[in-house]
Amino acid sequence: MSKSGKGSGGGSNGGSNGGSSKGVVVDGIGKSFGSVDALRDISFDVGRGEVVALLGPNGAGKTTTVEILSTLTKPDRGRATVAGHDVAGDPAMVRQSIMLTGQHVALDDMLSGYENLVMFGRLQGLKKSAARARARDLLREFDLEQAAGRRVGTYSGGMRRRVDIACGLVVRPEVVFLDEPTTGLDPRSRQAVWELVTTFKDAGIATLLTTQYLEEADALSDRIVVIDHGTVVAQGTADQLKERTGGTYCEMVPRDLADLAAMADALGSLLPAASRAALTPDSDRITMPAPDGPNTLSAALWQLNSARIELADIVLRRPSLDDVFLALTADPAVEGDTEVLARQVSS
Repeated sequence: MSKSGKGSGGGSNGGSNGGSSKGVVVDGIGKSFGSVDALRDISFDVGRGEVVALLGPNGAGKTTTVEILSTLTKPDRGRATVAGHDVAGDPAMVRQSIMLTGQHVALDDMLSGYENLVMFGRLQGLKKSAARARARDLLREFDLEQAAGRRVGTYSGGMRRRVDIACGLVVRPEVVFLDEPTTGLDPRSRQAVWELVTTFKDAGIATLLTTQYLEEADALSDRIVVIDHGTVVAQGTADQLKERTGGTYCEMVPRDLADLAAMADALGSLLPAASRAALTPDSDRITMPAPDGPNTLSAALWQLNSARIELADIVLRRPSLDDVFLALTADPAVEGDTEVLARQVSS
């Protein structure tokens, strides 16, 4: 579903709240469904021209957060403002200031791409000539001119996603909510959405992105908010979160997997007990902290060479966002899906 409102036509400085540096402010938001807390005192903000990724496992509360900020659901506790408007006290102005693109494209399959865009323009108060002109501009901008006259029902997934986002930009919003916008897209279409997010940033639009693609959050966001079981467990830049997870790692792959046990013995005190305990019969490498970076790697190589153990590969790396995600979030298979459970309790 895509939405944007005629009140946002002035861009990032438009409307009565253009002087604010924050597009989104979330302060202690809570939401319960029956006896289950889906959100527990969530707080974060998104500046104008900033991309913030909301990251978390399935059921962490990401979609509930977006629904509250887009006025689809009311919070039980706390306060949130979007483009300077209170989501509970002034929902109409919030809706006029935002674009929301969800996981499922909401278009009229019987209409062409051009007709969908004109329809959205007319619904948002544009005159017929202005809606047609804006539709042509967006078709050109989104590289859809060749398919403009075709029914949307014949479009590929990537083309449908581009039209869906274009519909939300008929009148430029102040704040954009992208709820897993690249789910199911091929790499080329995903890259097109990534480039679009960069244009939002350049235009001074505040963008909140929810995603399960960790490389997407790493590549696009200025900051990341990690949410798990309805609670913010960490926030900061990707580099800050990686530092929080741990320093540099050393990975070593033996040429002969039968040498893994001998490798562990040869490394001696360089291999911490936790890394030693993580080895299983199915392990194909040894991963251990490298607090001294290249010096740790050199020491490991010297000890393995002394033990005459040949390596297929050895690498020094920083934690990835995957490591951050696994370290900061609980296992949903063990803990359960809080968001889905909450909705089931309330129904």
